[in-house]
Amino acid sequence: MSAMGKKPRVELLQGTLDMIILRTLALGRAHGHEIARHIQRTTDNLLQVEHGSLYPALHRLERRGWLKAAWEAAPGGRREFKYYRLTASGRRQLVRERSRWEQLSGAIGQLLGAEEGRA
Repeated sequence: MSAMGKKPRVELLQGTLDMIILRTLALGRAHGHEIARHIQRTTDNLLQVEHGSLYPALHRLERRGWLKAAWEAAPGGRREFKYYRLTASGRRQLVRERSRWEQLSGAIGQLLGAEEGRA
């Protein structure tokens, strides 16, 4: 922790950002800033996704057909935002990603729980 009581930043493992975005959008459509805020709020500020990482990931997921995007007026109608939503293909990919994550985290848990001195 820093002197100001903030939690240290955690670097995401390669590939986990896609899964996190897909999971966030499984809750409903959102624009980029909402996605970033949801991730930060849900993880109690432990994960903070910078726009320089988020938007390239959103565009990549859209190119893969896992997301659809459309410009829509924000509530109040003063601005338009690009809202992203999960496609059926994106929902299937989320199931695959989650399964891989559970396998990986289970394997890491086994390694961390292994007795010292065993090779």
